[in-house]
Amino acid sequence: MNVLIVDDEQLARQRLKKLLSSNSCYQIIGEANTGEDALRKAQASNPDVILMDIRMPGMDGIEAANYINRLDKPPAIIFTTAYSDHALEAFETHAIDYLLKPIKQSRLEAALEAAKRMNKAQLNQLREEETGHARQKICVKNRGSLELIPIDEIIYFKADQKYVTLRTAEQEYLIEESLKMLEQEFPQFLRIHRNALVAEDVLHGITKNNDGHACINFTDIDDLLEISRRHLPFIRKKIRN
Repeated sequence: MNVLIVDDEQLARQRLKKLLSSNSCYQIIGEANTGEDALRKAQASNPDVILMDIRMPGMDGIEAANYINRLDKPPAIIFTTAYSDHALEAFETHAIDYLLKPIKQSRLEAALEAAKRMNKAQLNQLREEETGHARQKICVKNRGSLELIPIDEIIYFKADQKYVTLRTAEQEYLIEESLKMLEQEFPQFLRIHRNALVAEDVLHGITKNNDGHACINFTDIDDLLEISRRHLPFIRKKIRN
């Protein structure tokens, strides 16, 4: 099994490498010290298993795992954590594999043998319970590979049936996320219609389309997004302010 080790602490990575070196069944194919680095190396090296720390600066392990699970052939993910035994009950409830630091040889081998892929619902629930902070970037699939789009580059989200369009100044992407969940996670995006959220800092003006409906216009793109009558007073007030 090819293993990728992800931890922002060098000593923790060294300990895992030492433990794994005693078993010829496992080959270490890389290390990463951030969630973003883990995502890049998971795409490049196709590991069978990732040993992933949870608390890391920037993108944490749970967010990185959520994105890695979108790969065509996602690896198994085992979280490593310094949580107390009491806090680990949350992991056991969701049947998520974990290793408690300092990691023991026997526990590592048992977790590797029983490694299972995390499903999206488990990761979302764990993230909500244990981290509680908004993402700094959103992962999109583009031409078969995963890309990270910074939140401050996103102009709007627009829902269309089961997909949501994410629009930047240069490009648009389709993502499989709920508009309602995006609104809750990112309060800097304002609801202008039941099917659209717009970044507050791009609200420059209101115009009318060919049908006479009020729309948001943008400085960087030519798109017009319709504002519902319900949301129009609120948006007008935001623009005046």
